[in-house]
Amino acid sequence: MKKITLITALAALMACNHKNDFDASGNFIADEVIVSAEQNGRLIDYIVQEGQTINEGQKVGQINVEVLKLQKQQVEATIASLKEKTLNPDDQAALIRSQYEVQKAQLEQQQRELARVQQLVAGGAATQKQLDDLTAVVDQLRKQLSVTENQLKVSLTNISSQNRNVMSQEVPLQKNAETVQAQISQGEIINPITGTVLVNYALKGEMQTFGKPLYKIANTDTLTLKAYITGDQLPQIKLGQAVTVHTDAAEGEQHTYKGEVTYIASKAEFTPKTIQTKAERANLVYAIKIKVKNDGYLKIGMYGEVLFQ
Repeated sequence: MKKITLITALAALMACNHKNDFDASGNFIADEVIVSAEQNGRLIDYIVQEGQTINEGQKVGQINVEVLKLQKQQVEATIASLKEKTLNPDDQAALIRSQYEVQKAQLEQQQRELARVQQLVAGGAATQKQLDDLTAVVDQLRKQLSVTENQLKVSLTNISSQNRNVMSQEVPLQKNAETVQAQISQGEIINPITGTVLVNYALKGEMQTFGKPLYKIANTDTLTLKAYITGDQLPQIKLGQAVTVHTDAAEGEQHTYKGEVTYIASKAEFTPKTIQTKAERANLVYAIKIKVKNDGYLKIGMYGEVLFQ
């Protein structure tokens, strides 16, 4: 009977000592990312499984976007048809330009003739009437050439204006095509971070809607121990401080890790019911976060104890 009592007392003493051999305790957490569908449609390809490690940027699924692809093809066809509606200025103004060149050549010829006749009149070899008649012809050709030149300018201006009106439709159509392409790209499910799949919510063949969760993933290479300290302990800790973290192992052993303090709450909160602090029932505590490199043993939700010294 005395032997049993002694063993019980020793166990109680060890438990009492264990309660005081750490400065803070808490549970391991990770930055979890919930990947959701960005498009509506059937999930036609999907490779995600719980426990699987996936790299950042890896394509893990595809939502059916065939309707969107058809819409884009239709918009691109409309853009192509616009170019067919535009007019070639050279082709449309070819007749007027040809007429202008003929009149210009005629005017140049008559101007040379006028200069020759003027010399003849000066030498008495031609009459004034011949000079007057030829001068009238040159004046008439100048007027015709001016009219034709204006017609050519008006024709080119009208063609340019018409082409601008047609092609002005291209910009909004091109923007529409880009929008549809963006929606098509959203049908691809691209993994955002390198990590381990914690929970899978979707199956291949299911209908998906925008914003519906597909899976939850977290980078478990480094975990964060979220613990709590009392106000009296605040002077003992600072950002960037190296600390020691212990976790339970088999047969009463412990795993020991190096950690770094990355966060200290600036405001106290009421002690969570599940948290054990250095001062057993402190009413107000401060949350701290400690970054710990994972050797593969640490798991999200696992209990850990912290030593500041």
